[in-house]
Amino acid sequence: MKTIMVKDLMVPLSSYATCSEDASLYEAVMALEEAQKVFDQTRYKHRAILVYNKKNKIVGKLSQLDVLRALEPRYKDFGDSSSFSRTGLSPLFIRSMQEHFHLWEKPLDDICKKASSIMIKDIMYKPAKGEYVKDESTLDEAIHQLVVGHHQSLLVTNGKEIVGILRLTDVFKEICQRIKTCAI
Repeated sequence: MKTIMVKDLMVPLSSYATCSEDASLYEAVMALEEAQKVFDQTRYKHRAILVYNKKNKIVGKLSQLDVLRALEPRYKDFGDSSSFSRTGLSPLFIRSMQEHFHLWEKPLDDICKKASSIMIKDIMYKPAKGEYVKDESTLDEAIHQLVVGHHQSLLVTNGKEIVGILRLTDVFKEICQRIKTCAI
């Protein structure tokens, strides 16, 4: 079977939703909507926004969870809550946290005001070293990075430049296509 390279499956940077780190959450949501309109409709829609700095270099990502966390600022009181889901906390305990800290009591009140005042640079995620993959890497290498790192995507590089994004959804679709061709 033909070896698939990361560059064969990635979404080029020019086709992905992007916004400036100086943009508001409102502007980022609008950029996502515009990118969805022109994106290849046979592929999964974007679930994140890539963030660029004043030099037009990608410096971060904005995920769906980042947006939801930003709309409820009291999540900052928990510090790094990324490991909560893997600790086996009971639904009852999670619910008690919500009640105790008054989380999401009025999440949609003044959402327009919140969205226009929240700045992307304050809520974006800065990818770690393990979240980059070379465009000449094999899909096998990239899958290993996705699985071990529990990543939803990897930023694709050519030299020092970010040229695209490899999304877990596209990798999964490719794997499913290959499974469907099996003669069992």
